[in-house]
Amino acid sequence: LQRMLSMAVEVDRSPTCSSRKIADDIFPFILNIPLRSQREALLNTMESQLLRCRLLELLLQHSCDMPTTSSMSLDKILYFLSHSSVLPQFQDETATWQRWDEMLQYLSLLLLSYRSVKLAFPLAEHLRTSVSDRMDLIAQKAKPRHQDSDDISQLDIQLKMNDFISRMQESLGQPFPPQIQEKLFMLQ
Repeated sequence: LQRMLSMAVEVDRSPTCSSRKIADDIFPFILNIPLRSQREALLNTMESQLLRCRLLELLLQHSCDMPTTSSMSLDKILYFLSHSSVLPQFQDETATWQRWDEMLQYLSLLLLSYRSVKLAFPLAEHLRTSVSDRMDLIAQKAKPRHQDSDDISQLDIQLKMNDFISRMQESLGQPFPPQIQEKLFMLQ
């Protein structure tokens, strides 16, 4: 399945458009996956970073009290920190701290996926272009276009993280379990 999804993203002239279409079709099914371990297995084994990025974006957008229409960027990830509540109650009964833990896991995975799509390796820099055009861009050593919304400061990160931590503390009303503390540290 993962290989087929990856190929489906790549065969289009616009991998960004095809990943959006595929993600929009898959997303309702992800909401119906009963167990966290199954949702994580699907997302962690996804071969297409572009598709995983879009699915995680949809999942976190779904948990926002005020959805945004801005394009994917580091600024949007900070937006998710400020406006996401715990992930929607899936079919399994989980404690609130576990739902926050799952959201932190997905925020970290989104950041890694976005980094792979936008900011990382030479081949990955052009994942948003078609395979045939990608080789030309790599040969020309062309850099992807820079987005202003990817310019965030340490202060922005610290303020959003502090706000997020206080919202989580208010929700949980207890000291954070070690798993959450570790994920907060890694995300920051």
